[in-house]
Amino acid sequence: MKNVTVGIIMGSKSDLPIMEKAAEVLTELGVSFDISILSAHRTPHEAAEWAETAIDRGMKVVLAGAGGAAHLPGVMAAFTTLPVIGVPVNSSISVDGWDSLLSIAQMPPGVPVATVGIDAARNAGILAAQIVGTSDFGIADNLVQFKEKMKQKILKDNESVQ
Repeated sequence: MKNVTVGIIMGSKSDLPIMEKAAEVLTELGVSFDISILSAHRTPHEAAEWAETAIDRGMKVVLAGAGGAAHLPGVMAAFTTLPVIGVPVNSSISVDGWDSLLSIAQMPPGVPVATVGIDAARNAGILAAQIVGTSDFGIADNLVQFKEKMKQKILKDNESVQ
């Protein structure tokens, strides 16, 4: 398996349209990543092995997206010491994503999972890049440029309404 910096994992293929937004921003920021589909409930042994071997594969951060009961981010956090960012997905079995959000945000003491908003995989990707950027100056510079582009867009939009 290739050496990657961020691992993106989701519970089912139906989560892919959301989680691809993290992949897109990581690509834009020059952060290497890998995408996997493993379920906390349907493939628990494989999910645990994925998390246990993440450091050996060079990962620095795990992004875990899940809908419904959304246990995947917690399982990842249980089996690795890497920072885990949970992405609550408003799936077909979800209660407007709230069940997923609460499942991820309300982790027990000692097993933290950073949590972004419902379907906010893009923000999860940016946060992962910021974590990686604390020790990778190239990524840190890419983030500075990324933020400058956002600033310039808002300033241009402001001019257009004046």
